Amino acid sequence: MQLVDSHCHLNFPDFAGRMDGILQNAAEHDVGRLLCIATSWENRSDVLDLARAHAPISASVGVHPTTEGGHEPSADELLAACDDPDVVAVGETGLDYFRFEGELEGSLAARESGALAWQHERFHRHIETARRASLPLIIHTRAAADDTMETLRTHGAEAPGGVMHCFAEDWRIAERALALGFYLSFSGIVTFKSAKAIQDVARRAPLERILVETDAPYLAPVPHRGKTNEPAFVRHTAEFVAELRGMPLETLAEATTENFHRLFAKVPDRT
Repeated sequence: MQLVDSHCHLNFPDFAGRMDGILQNAAEHDVGRLLCIATSWENRSDVLDLARAHAPISASVGVHPTTEGGHEPSADELLAACDDPDVVAVGETGLDYFRFEGELEGSLAARESGALAWQHERFHRHIETARRASLPLIIHTRAAADDTMETLRTHGAEAPGGVMHCFAEDWRIAERALALGFYLSFSGIVTFKSAKAIQDVARRAPLERILVETDAPYLAPVPHRGKTNEPAFVRHTAEFVAELRGMPLETLAEATTENFHRLFAKVPDRT
């Protein structure tokens, strides 16, 4: 049996000097592949260093929607970065309105041209890059689900496809994502008692379109909630989702691993 942590941030300070132990613990819990996600132009080099040093790790390139400061890469710069053999996806990218409540008046068009224009322009560049590179998108959305889905639709994100990382919406949004050909990735949030809507999606989503992740060092699943998350803990999330769906863990693991390799086709073959 093999599991995949489809989204983690192993370059963050929480893991400094601990990588061998983190990867050993992951392997002992049947987690054999990890996708480490860039959140800024500057930290992509750290992510790539990890991918080059450790065979189980692959990398993405992108600038998180809430990252401020640092270099703002053009679509051409992002595209050039995608040529690296260890870069298998674009993102994480998307929209995050959580801290911008006062700037949300009006329509989507108003937000695209108003105070939040920079966030939308960044998102558009990442979608363009994914289309040109034929690499999947890793989508972050927070307090912006409808605008995120509409932007994906109107900017042709169906072509490269991708995943709704750390899915935390209801079935209405899940249906919109699935209709665009996107996958849904469940983090430790799905194990929280309050996450009824997410659990409903985890039960109902097609098995061939779901992934599991940690988002480490964040969002540790029950029974480690409140602790620093790590890739080994994705097994708890997978066990919980398997139980929700009434299937053996081995079946869920096989499906989500196959899904991961189908979506992130640039990742080296499991063998």
